Amino acid sequence: MSMMVEAAPGQKLYRAVVDALRRQIETGRFAETQLLPAERELCELLDVSRTTLRKAIADLIAEGVLYHRHGAGTFIHRATPRVEQPSSRLTSFTEDMRLRGLEASSRELERGVFLPTPEEAMMLGARPNERVFRLGRLRLADGSPMAIERAAIPMRYLPEPDSVGASLYEALASRGFKPIRGLQRLRATLVCDADADLLGVAHNSPALYIQRIAYLADGSCVEFTKSWYRADAYDFVSELTLSPPIRKARR
Repeated sequence: MSMMVEAAPGQKLYRAVVDALRRQIETGRFAETQLLPAERELCELLDVSRTTLRKAIADLIAEGVLYHRHGAGTFIHRATPRVEQPSSRLTSFTEDMRLRGLEASSRELERGVFLPTPEEAMMLGARPNERVFRLGRLRLADGSPMAIERAAIPMRYLPEPDSVGASLYEALASRGFKPIRGLQRLRATLVCDADADLLGVAHNSPALYIQRIAYLADGSCVEFTKSWYRADAYDFVSELTLSPPIRKARR
């Protein structure tokens, strides 16, 4: 289908191309893919030169409608669900999304049984020769990448790793090992190139890096997870209260 454009009186042709491409993106012309068609194909569709097309694409990148990955092409910046995440509740990603009316899904990046790294052994209180189940996943909400999670669980709590489905916490709960409390540390970071490609953001984009340790009722550490959350998709919210005034002791 042709997308030939004509500039209005006094309008530069590349600005007419900007308007046409933005309109086509908003109406779902490229809904089946995130990658913009190649320059040659777009030039033929729009009946414009590569110079005109490149100026239009540069404007759309500046507006945030498109973004470019070196060596991969130009991509459409899809609207990403924005989530408010209370930092005082211990919940799974699946439960968080379900509570917000979003459909949670995952793409597995790693699954297997390994000897713990020194960091995992220290955080989990595991012996150096005690194997851990490691699960790395790209987490999505309504199909949009939201976070990368890399979890480690001592094998004594999950002796059958294949039983883990959409929710790690549900698998733990089914064996009577659901965490009841956790400790999280958050800091700002920049995603590496590989993680940026997974999350669908530009290289060196900001992210929220979170380390979480979760505990059972007896104080045993059951989970150590490292996560990278898209900074443009998450707001972490905490409820704060004033401490009661300190009473001075009577002499």
